Amino acid sequence: MKRGKKYRELAQQVDRAALYEPQEAIALVKKMATAKFDETVEVHIRTGCDGRHADQQVRGAVVLPHGTGKSVKVLVFAKGAKLDEAQAAGADHVGGEELIPKIQNDGWLDFDVVVATPDMMGVVGRLGRVLGPKGLMPNPKAGTVTMDVTKAINDIKAGKIEYRLDKANIIHVPIGKASFTEEKLADNFQSLMEAIIKARPSAVKGQYIRSCTLASTMSPGVRLNTASLAK
Repeated sequence: MKRGKKYRELAQQVDRAALYEPQEAIALVKKMATAKFDETVEVHIRTGCDGRHADQQVRGAVVLPHGTGKSVKVLVFAKGAKLDEAQAAGADHVGGEELIPKIQNDGWLDFDVVVATPDMMGVVGRLGRVLGPKGLMPNPKAGTVTMDVTKAINDIKAGKIEYRLDKANIIHVPIGKASFTEEKLADNFQSLMEAIIKARPSAVKGQYIRSCTLASTMSPGVRLNTASLAK
């Protein structure tokens, strides 16, 4: 893959043979985030899991102490009193069965997270082909299938993020913006890693976290010393 001149210049600041401590990596990524917009800082974690096996799946959610720096639009599928509760809690969109054709046929996707009460999952399940590939299907493990819609909305708005394995057994998650202080990014990174380490499937043998890379939207990746994170 051919890289631009600016990217190549930034890449010269990274020692490709080195494994950086988290604090060093965060400082370096912030320094390299020179785009005209506020770049997102992301963590990419290669695991020793084999996601083809159900007992080696990693999926969950964590509330980052300083949020992600992004304002998140929440859609809630509910009925009755739970509709009013969702609106009062600050959901951006609420509804039920009437939203199915709008999403399915009109391609309406003006939301970042979908929350559903358990009694609505039969309806939401019909959107599997649309929401599934986009990672938007509500899931009990992520706390997005719940009767406590107020807590779900509050957590999401406060900076709750979902993590899961992709097909290559890598977890990709944002931990904030380049404009965040190093301390805030470090706090968010620590909270994320603690959650992922805690979520280690018992069926995984050997090294759980194989490698961990930190990068901003436009910067090269900085590899972290995983020995200080987890075996």
